[in-house]
Amino acid sequence: MNFEIDTKSLKEAIDTVNHASSSGNLTPILENILINAQYKKVMLTSNNLEMAIEYVISEWVDVKSEWSFTVSSRFISSFISLVNDEKINLELLWNSSLWLKTPSSETKIKWIEASKFPLIPVFKQEYSFNMNSADLKKAIEKTIFSTASWNIRPTLAWIHLSINESEILFASTDSFRLSEFKTKNKSNIDKVISIIIPSKTALELSRILPENAKVELFISDNQILFTFWNIKLFSRLLNGHFPDHRVFFPKSYSTKWVIQRQDLIQALKRINLISKENNFNTRMDFNSENWIELSTGDTEIWAWRISLPASIEWENAMIWLNSTYLIEALNVIKDDYVSLDFETSLSPIMLRWITEKESDFEYKHIIMPLKI
Repeated sequence: MNFEIDTKSLKEAIDTVNHASSSGNLTPILENILINAQYKKVMLTSNNLEMAIEYVISEWVDVKSEWSFTVSSRFISSFISLVNDEKINLELLWNSSLWLKTPSSETKIKWIEASKFPLIPVFKQEYSFNMNSADLKKAIEKTIFSTASWNIRPTLAWIHLSINESEILFASTDSFRLSEFKTKNKSNIDKVISIIIPSKTALELSRILPENAKVELFISDNQILFTFWNIKLFSRLLNGHFPDHRVFFPKSYSTKWVIQRQDLIQALKRINLISKENNFNTRMDFNSENWIELSTGDTEIWAWRISLPASIEWENAMIWLNSTYLIEALNVIKDDYVSLDFETSLSPIMLRWITEKESDFEYKHIIMPLKI
């Protein structure tokens, strides 16, 4: 096997497929990248058994002989990042060595047979639809932070994707908070679809999605495939049923306030310097004279109190909440002003953005209060 390839193209391919390579796995082959040199193209594949990525290079490549092999993703990634030459030649030697040659250097490393690399399961398409990559990235960004840690609560480490004739909806929860991102269904699909995507898949997908491109989503019984440009990302889907989360969003409120988002973020960050000693427990007092007061309980460091101007509707009120949860939600909202509303001090706290512009998107988030 022998082929010459543009170094920049190879680096981009390796950087992309590395998102699905495994590390510290009991199966060492999963730490490798499969490189398959075919007629006029080279395909790189990684597979950690939960997710797989394929990247095809069909330009700036000259395949002199066809073959396939695997090589350590960690090494080849580090190596190629240090190559300054425009072209690199890869030649497979029969003593299990891979010869990496550039005009200024020569390196030999070990390779492993391709036959030991796990195959991607056959994909049987049932449904397909398109989304813009910017919309998909936005949906993931605004929901993934509400998923639970895979190691702590694996049953909540996912994002729910549902589709009907009029809308595409993403939702996530870790049982303490709930995010929902909704956009208009501009695709040609008119069937009701409900699937559960692992949060790890969603996270890695968001990292490799381009800024503005058409993404095709193909859904089967237990798999999903995302394709864009020359990249394919396969992932298993989780079995199970996502509850009707819409019933958890409050339909009324007795207190509502509107505040400048960045001012609230800065105040919460200051409060966190103290409240971290108390698991970030933060008290918020709402005064009908258009002030909000944030405070902490007594800690070994001390206590802190900050007042902010805000527009308050209806009743004076007080709530306790985890300030880090509120900061994380505020960070994914880009508008200048936000609103929070709730019924009682023990009711879910609803967060929304405030904008004068019409939008194809709708986002809302609830946080469960603390009982103190």
